Amino acid sequence: AGTGEHPRPRREAAPPSGRSDLRTRLTALSSARVSVATPATPVLVPEHVADELTAAVEAALANVRQHAGEAARAWVLLEDDGADEVIVSVRDDGPGIPPGRLERAEADGRLGVAQSIRGRVRDLGGTVAIHSAPGEGTELELTVRRAP
Repeated sequence: AGTGEHPRPRREAAPPSGRSDLRTRLTALSSARVSVATPATPVLVPEHVADELTAAVEAALANVRQHAGEAARAWVLLEDDGADEVIVSVRDDGPGIPPGRLERAEADGRLGVAQSIRGRVRDLGGTVAIHSAPGEGTELELTVRRAP
Protein backbone atom coordinates (compact mmCIF):
# COMPACT_ATOMS: atom_id res chain seq x y z
CA ALA A 1 0.00 0.00 0.00
CA GLY A 2 1.17 3.51 -0.79
CA THR A 3 1.87 6.18 1.77
CA GLY A 4 -0.12 8.80 -0.10
CA GLU A 5 3.04 10.80 -0.67
CA HIS A 6 3.89 11.93 -4.14
CA PRO A 7 7.48 11.63 -5.27
CA ARG A 8 9.21 14.96 -5.53
CA PRO A 9 10.02 16.05 -9.04
CA ARG A 10 13.67 15.48 -9.77
CA ARG A 11 15.50 18.77 -9.92
CA GLU A 12 18.62 18.93 -12.02
CA ALA A 13 21.74 20.24 -10.37
CA ALA A 14 22.97 23.67 -11.37
CA PRO A 15 25.67 23.60 -14.05
CA PRO A 16 29.25 23.76 -12.79
CA SER A 17 30.72 27.24 -12.50
CA GLY A 18 31.66 28.72 -15.86
CA ARG A 19 29.41 26.31 -17.76
CA SER A 20 25.89 26.68 -19.07
CA ASP A 21 23.18 24.29 -20.23
CA LEU A 22 22.71 25.17 -23.90
CA ARG A 23 19.51 23.14 -23.93
CA THR A 24 17.90 25.50 -21.40
CA ARG A 25 19.07 28.58 -23.31
CA LEU A 26 17.66 27.41 -26.64
CA THR A 27 14.40 26.10 -25.18
CA ALA A 28 13.72 29.64 -23.95
CA LEU A 29 13.54 30.75 -27.62
CA SER A 30 10.48 28.62 -28.38
CA SER A 31 7.24 30.38 -29.30
CA ALA A 32 4.07 29.83 -31.29
CA ARG A 33 6.16 29.99 -34.49
CA VAL A 34 9.45 28.51 -33.23
CA SER A 35 9.73 24.85 -32.20
CA VAL A 36 12.83 23.79 -30.27
CA ALA A 37 13.98 20.17 -29.92
CA THR A 38 16.80 19.25 -27.56
CA PRO A 39 18.27 16.17 -25.89
CA ALA A 40 16.64 15.03 -22.65
CA THR A 41 19.80 15.67 -20.66
CA PRO A 42 21.78 18.89 -20.13
CA VAL A 43 24.18 19.99 -22.87
CA LEU A 44 26.91 21.69 -20.86
CA VAL A 45 29.25 24.06 -22.67
CA PRO A 46 31.46 26.93 -21.50
CA GLU A 47 29.42 30.05 -20.70
CA HIS A 48 30.91 32.05 -23.60
CA VAL A 49 30.06 29.26 -26.06
CA ALA A 50 26.44 29.25 -24.83
CA ASP A 51 26.32 33.06 -25.12
CA GLU A 52 27.64 33.12 -28.70
CA LEU A 53 25.58 30.17 -29.96
CA THR A 54 22.41 31.59 -28.43
CA ALA A 55 23.11 34.97 -30.06
CA ALA A 56 23.74 33.26 -33.42
CA VAL A 57 20.44 31.37 -33.18
CA GLU A 58 18.63 34.60 -32.23
CA ALA A 59 20.14 36.26 -35.33
CA ALA A 60 19.03 33.34 -37.50
CA LEU A 61 15.49 33.60 -36.12
CA ALA A 62 15.51 37.38 -36.74
CA ASN A 63 16.47 36.61 -40.36
CA VAL A 64 13.51 34.24 -40.61
CA ARG A 65 11.14 37.00 -39.45
CA GLN A 66 12.75 39.59 -41.73
CA HIS A 67 12.99 37.52 -44.91
CA ALA A 68 10.27 34.89 -44.56
CA GLY A 69 7.71 37.00 -42.70
CA GLU A 70 6.07 36.96 -39.30
CA ALA A 71 3.92 33.95 -40.26
CA ALA A 72 6.91 31.76 -41.11
CA ARG A 73 7.65 28.79 -38.89
CA ALA A 74 11.11 27.87 -37.68
CA TRP A 75 12.61 24.81 -36.05
CA VAL A 76 15.69 24.74 -33.83
CA LEU A 77 17.37 21.39 -33.22
CA LEU A 78 20.19 20.90 -30.71
CA GLU A 79 22.30 17.78 -31.15
CA ASP A 80 24.98 16.62 -28.75
CA ASP A 81 27.44 14.04 -30.05
CA GLY A 82 28.33 13.25 -26.44
CA ALA A 83 31.99 13.99 -27.04
CA ASP A 84 33.53 17.00 -28.74
CA GLU A 85 30.85 18.80 -30.74
CA VAL A 86 27.42 20.30 -30.47
CA ILE A 87 25.34 21.04 -33.55
CA VAL A 88 22.50 23.54 -33.69
CA SER A 89 20.28 23.60 -36.78
CA VAL A 90 17.83 26.39 -37.54
CA ARG A 91 15.37 25.63 -40.34
CA ASP A 92 12.46 27.65 -41.69
CA ASP A 93 9.58 27.22 -44.12
CA GLY A 94 10.25 30.51 -45.91
CA PRO A 95 10.88 31.12 -49.61
CA GLY A 96 14.54 30.06 -49.50
CA ILE A 97 17.58 32.02 -50.60
CA PRO A 98 18.10 32.53 -54.34
CA PRO A 99 21.49 31.29 -55.61
CA GLY A 100 24.22 33.93 -55.26
CA ARG A 101 22.22 36.20 -52.97
CA LEU A 102 24.39 35.69 -49.88
CA GLU A 103 27.54 36.37 -51.85
CA ARG A 104 26.04 39.55 -53.37
CA ALA A 105 24.87 40.77 -49.96
CA GLU A 106 28.33 40.25 -48.52
CA ALA A 107 29.94 42.05 -51.48
CA ASP A 108 27.49 44.96 -51.00
CA GLY A 109 28.43 45.26 -47.32
CA ARG A 110 25.18 43.77 -46.00
CA LEU A 111 26.80 41.40 -43.55
CA GLY A 112 23.94 40.15 -41.39
CA VAL A 113 24.52 36.44 -41.84
CA ALA A 114 28.27 36.82 -42.33
CA GLN A 115 28.92 38.85 -39.23
CA SER A 116 26.25 37.93 -36.72
CA ILE A 117 26.16 34.21 -37.40
CA ARG A 118 29.21 33.07 -39.34
CA GLY A 119 31.53 35.40 -37.42
CA ARG A 120 30.31 34.27 -34.01
CA VAL A 121 30.62 30.60 -34.87
CA ARG A 122 33.99 31.05 -36.60
CA ASP A 123 35.29 32.86 -33.50
CA LEU A 124 34.42 29.70 -31.54
CA GLY A 125 36.38 27.59 -34.03
CA GLY A 126 33.20 26.23 -35.56
CA THR A 127 31.52 26.09 -38.95
CA VAL A 128 28.25 27.23 -40.50
CA ALA A 129 26.65 25.35 -43.37
CA ILE A 130 23.74 26.99 -45.18
CA HIS A 131 21.33 24.81 -47.17
CA SER A 132 18.68 26.62 -49.17
CA ALA A 133 16.82 26.53 -52.44
CA PRO A 134 14.10 28.79 -53.78
CA GLY A 135 10.72 27.61 -52.49
CA GLU A 136 12.25 25.17 -49.99
CA GLY A 137 13.15 27.28 -46.97
CA THR A 138 16.58 27.65 -45.44
CA GLU A 139 18.56 25.61 -42.94
CA LEU A 140 21.64 26.80 -41.07
CA GLU A 141 23.75 24.17 -39.35
CA LEU A 142 26.09 25.57 -36.68
CA THR A 143 28.77 23.15 -35.48
CA VAL A 144 31.14 24.02 -32.63
CA ARG A 145 33.50 22.15 -30.39
CA ARG A 146 32.21 21.84 -26.87
CA ALA A 147 35.30 23.53 -25.42
CA PRO A 148 37.04 25.69 -28.03
